[in-house]
Amino acid sequence: MSEESTRDLSRMWRILRNTKQMCADRGYELTDDEINISLDDFRQQYGDDTGGPARAKMAFTARPSEAMLKRYTPITRPGEEPREPEIGLIHVEFSPDTNVGIKQLKQFAQLLDEKKYYTGVFITGANVTPSALKIIPSLLPTVLEIFKEEDLLVNISRHELVPKHVLLSPEEKRYLLSRYRLKETQLPRIRIDDPMARYLGLRRAQVVKIIRKSETAGRYASYRWVI
Repeated sequence: MSEESTRDLSRMWRILRNTKQMCADRGYELTDDEINISLDDFRQQYGDDTGGPARAKMAFTARPSEAMLKRYTPITRPGEEPREPEIGLIHVEFSPDTNVGIKQLKQFAQLLDEKKYYTGVFITGANVTPSALKIIPSLLPTVLEIFKEEDLLVNISRHELVPKHVLLSPEEKRYLLSRYRLKETQLPRIRIDDPMARYLGLRRAQVVKIIRKSETAGRYASYRWVI
C-alpha cells in the first residue's frame, strides 16, 4: 500500500461524506450512519487491491423526503388536478476515468433514463471537455450535475462565514411576494452557479432564504431569486 494510495483513499472518504451530506441537506433521505461512515468502514467497503479507493463502487442512490417533495410540488389553481412533485430519486456516481468527454456523460445520462432517476450527480477528478459540457442541455429532462472532486473536499455549507440557505416552496415563495407586494424580478439575485446554489441544486426562478447572524437582532433573513 503506497502513501499515494492511502492519501487518495482518505481524500475520497472525505468527498463521499461531504457528497452524502450535500444530498441530505437538499432533503434526500440518508441516515447519519450512511453520511458519517468511518475511514475504516470506508476502506473495507470501497478500498481496492492497491489500498486506494474504488470509485466505481462508491455510487449511491437516495429518495426525496416528504418535506422535499412538498418543496418541489408546483402550486395548482382552483379546479386543477394536483401536480406531481418536480423531484425524484437522485443517483450519484464517482468517475474513475482520467478523461471525461461526451461518451461518459451520454452513458451516465442513459443510465439515469433507464433507471428513471430524476437527478444525476457526476463527480470526477478529471476535467470535463468543453464539447461534453455543451451537450448537457440536450440531455433534458434529466437533471445532470457535474462536480469536480476538489469541489467536495470541504463542505462549504459548514463554513462559519457561510450563512444558512433554505429553499422556499412555491407556496412560501408566493406568500413572500404577496406579503411585500413584489415581483420575483425585484428580489436580489443569486446565480445558479453560485457555490451554495450548486450545493443545494437550486433551479432558475426558485427563491432561497438566507439566514444571517446579527449582533443586534440575533439573526435576520434575506431572500434571493435564482437566475
